[in-house]
Order: sequence, then C-alpha cells, then structure tokens
Amino acid sequence: MSKRDLIILGTSSQHPTRTRNHGAYLFRWNGEGFLVDPGEGTQRQFIFANVPPTAVTRILITHFHGDHCLGLGSMLMRLNLDQVQKVHVYYPASGKKYFDRLRYGTIYHETIEVIEHPIDREGMIENAGGFTIEAYRVVHGVENFAYRIKEHDEIKFHKNLLKEKGIQGPNVKKLQQEGKIEINGQTVLLEDVSYVRTGDAVGIVLDTRVCEGAHRAAKGVRLLLCESTYLETEKDLAWSHFHLTALQAAKIALDAGAGELVLTHFSSRYQEVIPFELEAKTLFNNSQAATDLAVFSFPKNG
Repeated sequence: MSKRDLIILGTSSQHPTRTRNHGAYLFRWNGEGFLVDPGEGTQRQFIFANVPPTAVTRILITHFHGDHCLGLGSMLMRLNLDQVQKVHVYYPASGKKYFDRLRYGTIYHETIEVIEHPIDREGMIENAGGFTIEAYRVVHGVENFAYRIKEHDEIKFHKNLLKEKGIQGPNVKKLQQEGKIEINGQTVLLEDVSYVRTGDAVGIVLDTRVCEGAHRAAKGVRLLLCESTYLETEKDLAWSHFHLTALQAAKIALDAGAGELVLTHFSSRYQEVIPFELEAKTLFNNSQAATDLAVFSFPKNG
C-alpha cells in the first residue's frame, strides 16, 4: 500500500525560531507528493525528515507572503538537479510576477518541466490522477487560497457475494466496466455485489480569519491542517493580523465535521506549542499541535 501521511517540515509563522523552521508540509498520498507552502529552508528540512525531494510531484502555494513561498525557487532547482521530469505548481494567479521571480531568481540550467496552474477562481481546479483539488478564497489581506484535496471514490466488491453469484476472474473486471453481467442464467448488476468507498479528503487552511472559504475547504475532511498563529488570549492580535487562534481553528474543524485537526504556523512569541493543543482540545478533542518533522498518518478509510 502506498504511503498516506503528512510530514511537517516546519511550523513557524513569519519568524523561524531555534526549534521551528518556516512552514512547509508534505502530503504523501497514493503515489503523489503534495508539497504545501515551502518556506525558507524547506530543502534542508527534507534531509532531516529523511525524505527525498523527488517525492514531490505537485506544489501548492496558498499565497505569496515570504514565509509561505521563499523556499519555492530552491525546491524547483533541487528537483531540476535531481532530474525530475516535471512538477505541477498551483498558485494564486494574481501572484504570477512573484512566482516568476522565485522561479528565476538565480542562474541554472533548467531541464524540468514546470506545469503552472495559476488560480483565478474558486471550486475544482484539478481532476486528474485519482484525485481532485479544490481552492477557496480566504481572508488575509492579500489573495490567499485554502485547498481541499480528495481522492476519487472507488467501487469495492463484497467478495462473499461475488462467490455466491459465481463471478470470478475476468468476469469481475467485465462487471465493473459494463455495470452488469449475464452469468448462470441470471443478470447480476454491479450494485448487487458492490459498494462505493467514498474517497478520503484533506483540508489545508493557512493564514486567514474565520471565513466561508475556510469552512468549505475543511468540510468533511479526514485531516485538517490549519494555522493557529495565536492563542485566545491574543485574539485581538489574531484579528488585526488576519490570523486564527487555536480555539477558532478547533471551531472550524468541529463545524466542518473534520476527523482530525493538526495545528501549525505558530507565532514566534510562543516558546511552547502544547498550549495550542490544550486550547483546541477544549472544543475539538482530536486536535494535535504539530512539531517540526512530525508525521501524521491517515490510513485508508475502509
């Protein structure tokens, strides 16, 4: 079975600390590697995480504040150096000039194919490779998108019913392709011996106030990666700087019906992250405060 996990490459917000690198997050999922918001130092964090950068197949940029994108250029050059043939990059269309500056900030011989996906609308922006990507605008002073990634639904068979109907071997594939099959003098429909497994989804909400876009990205997800820059004691600062508190992040997870909440993007004013987890747990028990290089698995939901 392919890996299904979230690797935390950094958890800091604007200023890194002695123990927290600028933010960056890698979802390894069904043969894909979704790298989200590679901040400064991301390339080096891959070494500490013992993960090859070549695991990255798609890069998602939420917005072009430096702590969310300054590692983009070095990551593209690293993938180029490792002879990766292509990588998809999704980013707000309004930040095209910043994307180009990051991509071509230094001299190098480019051989990698960078497939750009500038986003200028909400909703589904990708439907390929067994998954969909949705983007929703959130409130942060500059154009910023939250993302929702969902794997496609799939047909699963009840093995006992297949055996009961005498369907085996190539006939199973034929039934799945055609929707019905004639066997042993009877017509068996696909739905008679199968069910639909709803694909898992993850949500990514970074740098925003509470807003509709955050809720839409988080709706029904298996795992929600969400910023919580401040604690409730500094909720006025959170509002004025277009950020969330841990309690507000927990409320988003609760209202959206998320399965698990992973908190990140902590202000450098805080030395410890456990208070964020404790605050969130008062409202949403399945909350965890991320630490650099932590790994959160989300095994396939049967």
